[in-house]
Amino acid sequence: PQDDRDDATLVLAADVGGTHARIGLLQARPGAQPPLAVLARHVYECAKWPGLGEILEDFLARHAHHRGGIAHCALAVAGYLRGDELVSENLRWPVRISELRARLDIERLDIVNDFEALACGTRFLPKSDSIAVIEAQGAPGATVVVGPGTGLGCAVLLPNGDVPIVMPSEAGHVALAPGDEREIEVLRLLGRDRAYVHTGHVLSGPGLVNLYRALAEIEGVAAIHAEPAAVSAAAIRGDDPLAHDTLSMFCALLGSFTGDLAVLFKAGGGVYLAGGILPYIRDFLLASAFRARFLNKGVMRPFLANVPVRLIEHGQLGVLGAAAMEIDAAAHR
Repeated sequence: PQDDRDDATLVLAADVGGTHARIGLLQARPGAQPPLAVLARHVYECAKWPGLGEILEDFLARHAHHRGGIAHCALAVAGYLRGDELVSENLRWPVRISELRARLDIERLDIVNDFEALACGTRFLPKSDSIAVIEAQGAPGATVVVGPGTGLGCAVLLPNGDVPIVMPSEAGHVALAPGDEREIEVLRLLGRDRAYVHTGHVLSGPGLVNLYRALAEIEGVAAIHAEPAAVSAAAIRGDDPLAHDTLSMFCALLGSFTGDLAVLFKAGGGVYLAGGILPYIRDFLLASAFRARFLNKGVMRPFLANVPVRLIEHGQLGVLGAAAMEIDAAAHR
C-alpha cells in the first residue's frame, strides 16, 4: 500500500540512456523490506522528446499530487559533470544541471554513474529477475557489475554493514588481454593505428564491429555488416561463419575479462552482467566459451568456481539504485 505521510522521503529518479529514459518516483521506507517503494514509473523514448527537462516535467505532471513532496532527484547516466554541463556520448541533447534544477523546482538534483546505480540496485534484485550464466554458491565479498553497451561499464558494490559502498571503476579502459593466438592476431591488427588498445575497444557495441572487421581482414573476406545488431543477428541465425566467429570471440573475451574482475575485486558476492547487448545474445552467450574462459585463471580457479555470474536486464534497476544512492548520500550530508 502507498504511504502518503508528509514526512516520507520522495525521490524522483531516472536512468537515462541514448534510447530510453526510465523514470521512477520512489519512497524511502527506513527499516522496511524492501526499503524503497516504487510509487510510479514510466519509460520514455528519448527520440520523441526535445530534452530531458521536458521528459521529467511530463512525468511530474502525471503525478502532480506528489510533486510538492519531492525534494530529491537523482539521474543515472553514462557520463560525467564538467562544470554545470553533463558530458555524455549517449545523450541526444545537452543537459545543464542548474537549468534542470530551476525548471523542476527540486531542492537537490544529483548525477550518478549508470553502472554505479546498477551496482547499488543489485541490493534489491530478486534472484528470479536474473538468469544464471554460472551457477555457484557465492561467499561474503564484493559484487561486480559489468556490461558492454555503447561503452564497457563497470562498478563494484563493497560490503559495509547496512549501507554498502559503491565504488566506481573505469575497468573498461584497461588494456585488452588476448587469450589465444587468434586473439593476439586481432590485438596486433587493432594496435596498428593506435598506441593503446583498451578492452572496451572490443567489448562494446562498436567493439563488436571492430572485432568483426579485424577478423574479416585476417580471413581476407569482405565485411558486409556495419552495425553491431547486424553482426549479432547474423551470428545467431547461423548462416554467417564470420559473424559467428566474431560473436564467439566476443563472448570468450568477455569471460576472460569478467574473470579478471572477479579476481581483482575478490568478488565472492558474484558478478552481474548488464549492458544493452547481452540480453539479445543470451542463448549464444550461455552456449559460448564464456564459462571456460572465466574459470581459466590458474590457481584462482577454485575461488572462481564459487563465484556466481548472473545476467540482468537494466529494466528499472538503475532507477532503484539511483534513488538508493541519493537517499544514502542525503543521510550523510
